[in-house]
Amino acid sequence: MIAEIGHFALVLALCVALVQAVVPLVGAGRGNAAWMNVAGPAATLQFLFIAVAFGALTNAYVTSDFSLMNVAQNSHTDKPMLYKVAGVWGNHEGSLLLWITILALFGFAVTLFGRNLPPGLKSRALAVQAMISVGFLAFILLTSNPFARLEPPPVNGQGLNPMLQDPGLAFHPPFLYLGYVGFSMAFSFAIAALLEGRVDAAWARWVRPWTLAAWVFLTAGIVLGSWWAYYTLGWGGWWYWDPVENASFMPWLAGTALLHSAIVVEKRDALKSWTILLAIVAFGLSLLGTFLVRSGVLTSVHAFATDPARGVFILLLLCAAVGGSLTLYAARAPAMKMGGLFAPVSREGALLLNNVLMATGAATVLLGTLYPLIADALNLGKVSVGPPFFNAVFLPLMAPMVLVMAAAPMMSWKRGDLAGVLGRLKFIAALALGVAMLVWFLQGGSAGPWWTGAGFALAVWLGLGTLWDLTERIGLFSRPAGALARAAKLPNSAWGMVLGHFGLAVFIVGLTASSAWTTEHIQSQKLGETILVGGFGVTLKSVDQVPGPNYTATRATFEISRDGKAIDVMTPEKRMYRQPPRPTTTASIRSGFTGDLYVVIGDPDPKGGWVTRLYFNPCIPWLWAGSLLLIIGGLISLADRRHRVGAPTRAASAAAKA
Repeated sequence: MIAEIGHFALVLALCVALVQAVVPLVGAGRGNAAWMNVAGPAATLQFLFIAVAFGALTNAYVTSDFSLMNVAQNSHTDKPMLYKVAGVWGNHEGSLLLWITILALFGFAVTLFGRNLPPGLKSRALAVQAMISVGFLAFILLTSNPFARLEPPPVNGQGLNPMLQDPGLAFHPPFLYLGYVGFSMAFSFAIAALLEGRVDAAWARWVRPWTLAAWVFLTAGIVLGSWWAYYTLGWGGWWYWDPVENASFMPWLAGTALLHSAIVVEKRDALKSWTILLAIVAFGLSLLGTFLVRSGVLTSVHAFATDPARGVFILLLLCAAVGGSLTLYAARAPAMKMGGLFAPVSREGALLLNNVLMATGAATVLLGTLYPLIADALNLGKVSVGPPFFNAVFLPLMAPMVLVMAAAPMMSWKRGDLAGVLGRLKFIAALALGVAMLVWFLQGGSAGPWWTGAGFALAVWLGLGTLWDLTERIGLFSRPAGALARAAKLPNSAWGMVLGHFGLAVFIVGLTASSAWTTEHIQSQKLGETILVGGFGVTLKSVDQVPGPNYTATRATFEISRDGKAIDVMTPEKRMYRQPPRPTTTASIRSGFTGDLYVVIGDPDPKGGWVTRLYFNPCIPWLWAGSLLLIIGGLISLADRRHRVGAPTRAASAAAKA
């Protein structure tokens, strides 16, 4: 009965979404306040109905209701409760319901926190948001019903893919979807602005917090996914340019560009058309990621669906949303006023340059991701586009972006003094060059990768340049008296920028060191044998069979020593799950300031040993620390009170005069 309530709630949500998509939009066009006011209650009601449906499916998983086909195919009574709950979104139907729930949640959030929004903009944005909901609710009801019954119900379920039975599943997809779907709100505001024919500083002030929230969630989702892959796949890496990884990275790049271009719209009333286009592209790339995961064109642990009918449906949604929005953009964007003018050398110019570089990077990743699929569809043969292509094409695009990031905050709006900015950064430039030379010397000149020194130099340039800009803002050296008071008065957005940019510098250190200097040892290791890795002695002490809640594990015990002295014990596992019967690998990781010791146990060797894989990954913790700083910086910026106040005073007064 609860399942039927959930199914009926989805039908009611579709009906409400249809009303929300039409009535407020027509009301905004006619200036009818009563019709526009329908948007808020409809968004609230839609969210409540979808929340009931999501709760009903969660209840089915928690109680192991195998009369539902979805539960029978993806759960088992032996699963720990965490994975029963996380299993709700560990499949196509459930993850799609999570997507729709988050979509409705953002609409509901606009009704709660958007009370100061102009009525016309708010009603149009919620109507566009409802149009997206209509498409996805139709998709789930017509092709992917999570409440389909199974007669007769089995005694037990088939279980969840063991690769997904990990805490990562409980957190990675929800954060990723909050990011994906969060960009729908920026998209809805962009379409609403096109329909209204007005993009100004007030619009940028409204759209920035929603974009920033989506960006923070997507960053957290990508980082959690990388960490999950790092410790469960057993190959010692955290990113492989997998097509589904790329599907999340592309909207992140577009969203990052959108955040920065919205600042220019707000501060200088410029880059309006470009900002609108970025909002469309960011959500369009999110929909593309959904298509890749659910169409069956990819084979991956990330992919859910293999039914071509579902792929066609989501492709139609993608074409309708992106094609319709770009058509509207082509019709309305030329009519927008250009706004404030600026010189190429200015803060606006620097932000635009970085926007173009990020957009080009996203296009590069898009090309590398889709080209093999297109070539296969046209019978041009199997084409593999992997890390060598992306590393050779994408990373060089990011180097000039990092160079500009350190200098851009020091430039003036409208017209900047490039020579003056570089003069203020000359000592940091000299230090960065010195670091590059030192790294080159320490790795033995050409014995190591040539780009290692460049990577560390970029990190020093960005990190110290960001801190130097902060010291100048608060007058730490020029006016030391009262510097702390001035620091306390800096807006949250300034502190968020400092932490975000510095976090990227820390991330670059981890990326460069782990890519250039990782050491790997794969061998057959006997009990009592010691292998030297990264200055550590790794001794295999024992291998035992241990039971788990729904698996049996082969657990190895390694003693870790340094300079002949035991300092730690590591216990990696190789697990065999009972239902479905499938092996997985769980690495044991010892993290330190200089890097990670990474240990994996494999299969037994016929000669009495065990296959072991031992890695030392330099500065990998710096990757996670830098990512965390990015997220914290985004959260601090999101807490800026100006996002809650609304439109700038000057924009409001200008509108009143008009």
